[in-house]
Amino acid sequence: MPPRSPASSPSPSSPADPSSPSAAASVPPSSSSSSSPSSSRDVLVAVLRGAGCVFAEDEAELILTAARTPDEAADMAARRASGLPLEHVVGWAEFHGLRITVEPGVFVPRRRTEFLVDQALAAAPHASVVVDLCCGSGAVGAALAASLGQVELHAADIDAAAVNCARRNIADHGGHAHAGDLFAALPGRLRGRVDILAANVPYVPTGEVPLLPAEARDHEPLTALDGGGDGLDVLRRVAAEAPYWLAPGGCLLVETSERQAPAAVEAFTRSGLTARLADDEELYAHVVVGTRVR
Repeated sequence: MPPRSPASSPSPSSPADPSSPSAAASVPPSSSSSSSPSSSRDVLVAVLRGAGCVFAEDEAELILTAARTPDEAADMAARRASGLPLEHVVGWAEFHGLRITVEPGVFVPRRRTEFLVDQALAAAPHASVVVDLCCGSGAVGAALAASLGQVELHAADIDAAAVNCARRNIADHGGHAHAGDLFAALPGRLRGRVDILAANVPYVPTGEVPLLPAEARDHEPLTALDGGGDGLDVLRRVAAEAPYWLAPGGCLLVETSERQAPAAVEAFTRSGLTARLADDEELYAHVVVGTRVR
């Protein structure tokens, strides 16, 4: 789960250098309620632009929409300028046409992961049992359920904050959220019944984690980013055990990078799944799709 980029972000990009002298200190006190909307917007834009936000105007509009008062808007802009992800500031991210609640410390869903959802829907349009593994906010599971209709939905993550957040996002779909390490978190009754197993595993190599943008490195859980030596440790674990949980014809979908894709496909094939690679150049998205043939 690498950090957002301009092409994959569910919202405007982050400050170019959140570690630079904070613009938060320069946020002026909120004007009185007599301030015009345009002047309030201009102040926020100036603060965000000063912090290096590439899409300062768009972010200012989102903050003004989310804030209940001018004071709250100024505070939100200050927190954004200090390097907090925009989604954590406003409390939500747009994903596959849904507004997904994103709480502090929870992995922010990336726009490119919408491609994984689309691939799952194409591979199993009549799925009735769906699992969102390494679920983070539960965005993938919520998006799948919203598109499929009546499904049995389960989401699981090793991070307690993520599970609590996912529980909120999948509640309207009758989903169940579970805490634990990969498949150990799931009810045993799901073995051999899963039609779609979506696993947005961490895939940043350990040595590259310090190179991530500060907003990901400092504000998202390491368990959602660090994929081990070559970035594929968790992917291999998921691929090895997935055939025991998939229904005949069920599919496992995992996001990865272009560089890691050949090794990821090999891991799927080694586990007995029929594997293929799907990609979207515009989103720079790469998804391995593995199907249990029998």
